[in-house]
Amino acid sequence: MSRIGKQPVIIPKDVHVSFKGGVITVKGPKGVLELAVRPDIRFIIKDESVTLVPQNTDEFIVSLWGTYRSHLQNMIKGATKGYEKRLVIEGVGYRANLKGTDLELKLGFSHPIVVKARSGVDFKVEKNTIIVSGISKELVGNVAASIRSLKKPEPYKGKGIKYENEVIRRKVGKRAAGTTM
Repeated sequence: MSRIGKQPVIIPKDVHVSFKGGVITVKGPKGVLELAVRPDIRFIIKDESVTLVPQNTDEFIVSLWGTYRSHLQNMIKGATKGYEKRLVIEGVGYRANLKGTDLELKLGFSHPIVVKARSGVDFKVEKNTIIVSGISKELVGNVAASIRSLKKPEPYKGKGIKYENEVIRRKVGKRAAGTTM
């Protein structure tokens, strides 16, 4: 049985959760999030909590039980506080600028790269830091990962785009390693 799925999800006072037609909707001060769910898991909405109950003990359904509970918890947190990912740009001449709502990156290529802002995601730029924020944890993470993939940090000098607290495993270059004779 799922240890995570058994726990009820607490609903804050400023959040409204509803379940209708296989779609769970979370409305909060930051916005509205929806998630389509399988009919094999029942959502019991009481005063200040939501409890998930699987309809049968099929292994696949039980594995989704905890997953849906985590998704619901993330939706509630996103509708109240929101999510943000911070990316740091390191390297000579590497820059990020905002052009309207889009993000323009200069990463050492012959042309600047423009990242279009998806609906539900905002960009902010502070010096060499890009802040990706929004109410959907999944969407914010996907956009941040796609920006990072444009120029991943390389292991010799550490140039590229990395997450704020990410530790890059550095390698020693040929000269510093010396010869083995």
